[in-house]
Amino acid sequence: MSLYIGVMSGTSLDGIDVSITDFNDQQIRLIAAETYPFSNQLRRDLHQLISSARTHLQQLGQIDIALGHEYSQAINQLLNETQIAANSITAIGCHGQTIFHAPEAQYPFSMQIGNANVIAEKTGITTVADFRQRDMVLGGQGAPLVPAFHQALFHSDDENRVIANIGGIGNITILPKDKNKAVSGFDTGPGNVLMDEWYQQHHLALYDANGDWARDGIIDEQLLETLMADGFFQQPIPKSTGREYFNLKWLSNILANIDKPIPAKDIQKTLLEMTARSISDAIINYADSTDAVFVCGGGSHNQVLMDALRKNLSGVRVDTTSSLGLAPDWVEACAFAWLAMRTLSHASGNLPAVTGAEKLSLLGAIYPSNIAS
Repeated sequence: MSLYIGVMSGTSLDGIDVSITDFNDQQIRLIAAETYPFSNQLRRDLHQLISSARTHLQQLGQIDIALGHEYSQAINQLLNETQIAANSITAIGCHGQTIFHAPEAQYPFSMQIGNANVIAEKTGITTVADFRQRDMVLGGQGAPLVPAFHQALFHSDDENRVIANIGGIGNITILPKDKNKAVSGFDTGPGNVLMDEWYQQHHLALYDANGDWARDGIIDEQLLETLMADGFFQQPIPKSTGREYFNLKWLSNILANIDKPIPAKDIQKTLLEMTARSISDAIINYADSTDAVFVCGGGSHNQVLMDALRKNLSGVRVDTTSSLGLAPDWVEACAFAWLAMRTLSHASGNLPAVTGAEKLSLLGAIYPSNIAS
């Protein structure tokens, strides 16, 4: 076996996904996976840091180290639960926690924290991290990075597929059945992030399980039209975005210009429809010959959202990646394990047709395991 660990925590801050994947003989096989919660204090610190986009340097450094420790604890816990020895793992691919993504800045950058020095020391396993920067140095968006993995795992010679990842932010990967056609992909806009934050404003839970609250709401067409008029949705590809753009402040500014009160659950239903519509429009505009869409990420569990996608993509089969052999909760963690494997193999991890980078490139920085004791 050739075992790699993948670690992913997304913009929804719903936990730390850890997977153990075997990449032996060009096959990709999930061995084990689990989601571990953030400590309450760290989750509060991360949410404050991301939502305010302001911090003191000491605070930033402390959160970076604290997150490295929590990643390490999650990794070690999964190894203990599965009784897999750390020395049997080739490497860890850790995405880190995105706290700011700025592809359009004068000097484009994407900042992920979760200190990899801590991870390599506390697990004793070589760790690969900081995957996005190299692509951005080459003029790319640094996102999305999972399409290369989607291509390796989910391509079909028989049908044109789209993989729709609905985490905090939504993105799609377009997989033509014709291997002579380039794979493409891009961020579509908000996934769960606005729905989660709006739900948290009105409930004590972190998200609208199954979309039950939204199910009782009514789409407000005026609000939906205003939301969908945002320039990001018309922006040509390649493109990427993040929570620093789509957040409650963005929503509040729009609501302030609507000249009527809207019930909270109707706003939730409208936000859900915006997510479904933005993904569907992206598929219709850039992949109009799609035969099937396979959803991964937390949004795959929102049945009202899945139904909205099916309605907006009439005639296209909409399912989850479970039907392709990998549960939707583990696709991104497995992708960063795969990217770590590519890095250690001195193989490229980006797709220039997706990110807009000048060329293929190695991704990530390697933090070797320590000297033998």
